[in-house]
Amino acid sequence: MIQMYHVYMSYGSDSPGLIDVSLRIEKAEFAFITGPSGAGKTSLLRVIMLAERSQNGQILLFGKNVANIKEKERTLFRRHMGVVFQDFKLLPSRTVEQNVAISLEVLGKGRGEIRKKVGEVLELVGLEHRAHRLPPTLSGGEQQRVAIARAIVNDPQILMADEPTGNLDQALSEEIGVLLNRINARGSTVVVATHDTAWIQRTQHRVIHLEKGRVVSGGMPLG
Repeated sequence: MIQMYHVYMSYGSDSPGLIDVSLRIEKAEFAFITGPSGAGKTSLLRVIMLAERSQNGQILLFGKNVANIKEKERTLFRRHMGVVFQDFKLLPSRTVEQNVAISLEVLGKGRGEIRKKVGEVLELVGLEHRAHRLPPTLSGGEQQRVAIARAIVNDPQILMADEPTGNLDQALSEEIGVLLNRINARGSTVVVATHDTAWIQRTQHRVIHLEKGRVVSGGMPLG
């Protein structure tokens, strides 16, 4: 599903993001990306989601090398991925259901299909009763679940989350963990960058550890 071989990415000569990164994440796997601040966790996610270009190496998504594809092709690949950001990135003046519907509207889906899909994912994340609320009126945990609903409404093959529990207390963090496990069980490959060691320790998922832009352990699946 995701393969990287000797990938380098930098933000400038004095700011390396990734150094000689090789890893593989299988279809329908759940993998954590962890490491200290500045280790390259967000850089790795941004390269996988095709928001940043690598300078060297190979990146294969769904079996195709995407390291040097044109922007139009990158946009097509992104349609198979969902992304959850730590700061939610919800539109405050649009309702919960309107926020979740955005990606389907961009794809030109019909009104009936959008209504059906939005209703399904809001039920999945337990927010069907909040459909007509505005994001600022929701709790932090609810806003994070809206962000997750928006990321999965198009049934992505890959779901990536950058510190999805970073602003939440332990109880809410556990709820988000359960929700992402449920999404993984539906067949999506889930990749989570996190500092949350308690969450990692509660699971059996593989941990890919980064330090100073390098993978130091866990880059390849066991067996």
